[in-house]
Amino acid sequence: MLQKTLPRLLKTGHLCLASALGLIACAEERTAPTTHTTMTDSDSATLEIASFGAGCFWCVEAVFENLDGVQAVESGYMGGEVKDPTYREVCTGTTGHAEITQITFDPDLISFEALLDWLWRSHDPTTLNRQGADQGTQYRSAIFYHSEAQREIAEASKAAAQKDFDQPIVTEITEASVFYPAEDYHQDYYRLNKAAPYCQMVIRPKLKKLDLE
Repeated sequence: MLQKTLPRLLKTGHLCLASALGLIACAEERTAPTTHTTMTDSDSATLEIASFGAGCFWCVEAVFENLDGVQAVESGYMGGEVKDPTYREVCTGTTGHAEITQITFDPDLISFEALLDWLWRSHDPTTLNRQGADQGTQYRSAIFYHSEAQREIAEASKAAAQKDFDQPIVTEITEASVFYPAEDYHQDYYRLNKAAPYCQMVIRPKLKKLDLE
């Protein structure tokens, strides 16, 4: 079935990329809109935000949703010049945006340092503008900091993580800019689409490797 549908998806532009080996890249597959829980003012006052880019946001979202202390994860776009970009526009690599996950977390339960440790473990920060079969500036490894404290922690964490990689870490560390939430069908993608080829071939093995499933 996959061999029959892949050429059609490529022809219609529904796949950002597919590798020569047949691995499916981050794809545009529509699902029913999701409902997001709204936090109260008292809740949000004690929470913090982390914004990470690490390839396809479907993968990153699935990892961080599994962590204790993480209250919400939302996929979206950051770091570009175009206002209100669509997924199709970001997929062209011409808007300057990265696919990111915006993570709302309780610092009393999980620290920003711990989130960074998971970031380094969950993707390859040494491949410039690429994660697996997904290639383009929109898939770049990035940390968008929301405070000077986050910047300092991110720089120190990056330097400490270098010992675990043979090649230089290319993760960019830049100030957070406007966050544009991705379309509804991208939110909670793995949870709602576990039978999809990308979920079975890419996300599920990653979660198993990280002992998150």
